[in-house]
Amino acid sequence: MYCVKKITEDMYWIGASDRRLELFENVYPIPKGVSYNSYVILDEKTVLLDTVDHSVCSQFLENLEHVLDGRTLDYIIVNHMEPDHCASLAEVVIRYPEVKFVGNAKTFTMMKQFFDFDVDNRAVVIKEGDTISTGKHTLAFAMIPMVHWPEAMVTYDAYDKVLYSADAFGTFGALNGNIFADELNFEAEWLEEARRYLTNIVGKYGAQVQSALKKAAALDIEMICPLHGPVWRENLGWFIDKYQKWSTYTPEDHAVLIVYASIYGNTESAVNVLAGKISDAGEKNIAMYDVSKTDPSYILAEAFRCDRIVFACPTYNAGLFPKMETLLSELKAHNFQNRKVAVIENGTWAISAGKQMKEILSSMKNMEIYDNTLTVKSSLKRDQMEELDGIVEFLMK
Repeated sequence: MYCVKKITEDMYWIGASDRRLELFENVYPIPKGVSYNSYVILDEKTVLLDTVDHSVCSQFLENLEHVLDGRTLDYIIVNHMEPDHCASLAEVVIRYPEVKFVGNAKTFTMMKQFFDFDVDNRAVVIKEGDTISTGKHTLAFAMIPMVHWPEAMVTYDAYDKVLYSADAFGTFGALNGNIFADELNFEAEWLEEARRYLTNIVGKYGAQVQSALKKAAALDIEMICPLHGPVWRENLGWFIDKYQKWSTYTPEDHAVLIVYASIYGNTESAVNVLAGKISDAGEKNIAMYDVSKTDPSYILAEAFRCDRIVFACPTYNAGLFPKMETLLSELKAHNFQNRKVAVIENGTWAISAGKQMKEILSSMKNMEIYDNTLTVKSSLKRDQMEELDGIVEFLMK
């Protein structure tokens, strides 16, 4: 049975949600599922904007057939060729063999790699600033390369003042009937997943996101329709400001993040003492994560949120504890920067974790690293309280 949502007088959401998928891109946990958004404009010409993942293809095809109501499909605009948005293209071609694809040159190079149907005879190749008229709607196109694939683009509808934003402004999470952000308690229930989505999927490409935001700023936008998550029609500036911070590696909150690895509990005990001292110094925003218990995608997102971070890690096989090494490698790979950090190391012999953590952190841009590494030899001792106080003083300056 079809499930569609009317957004404007002649534009519809025809996407679907997947609540069974456990890992997005087979990497990131998505306990709340994910939505795959697709949109249709019914003008003199009919236009489909992107398709969906194979997992929800059947629902999508029912939605498309219902909305078209016997009409043919004239255009498919392909804003992004990643399979979670293009996997159903072949199924659409089977049902609407005369359809034309709208995309840029890189779009069609990729399309030929994924599919065996005749691409060239269906291709309408556009470039930056080109437009297509479908009747009363005029659709304009802008390239947003590496947000987060090189062929990515957005479509702007001047008539409805809608930006079809591809993967930009998306979020993890299935849609549960309400498709508009203003129908949800977004800040309390969705913001964490929006942050985790952007920082993990696109975090490496902050400069490219900035370029995309500048293009968006030049448009009169009243609605943002992303390919994942809710549609934005109110408080656009609030959400755009979040993207501004995340893409410039600017801390979102004045907060302390404590990230630790602990084998037998001694490193955890040390950071618990530190957290208490930070609280006594007046800090009300403290987050703590055990790298062995929490997926790196959550901690990475928290690192983007907080302005100060403590990394605490035991030496393991003369190196870093593996889960901590993975997290630090992820931060570096995502171009993480602009933070104040302190380091705590632990070990019973040949302690080297602090030096190795600092080497990784110092390779990141604009990291203010506390000079004095706290070295815990097996367990924290009372005579090390002043060293903890030094870390607190550094963090609270």
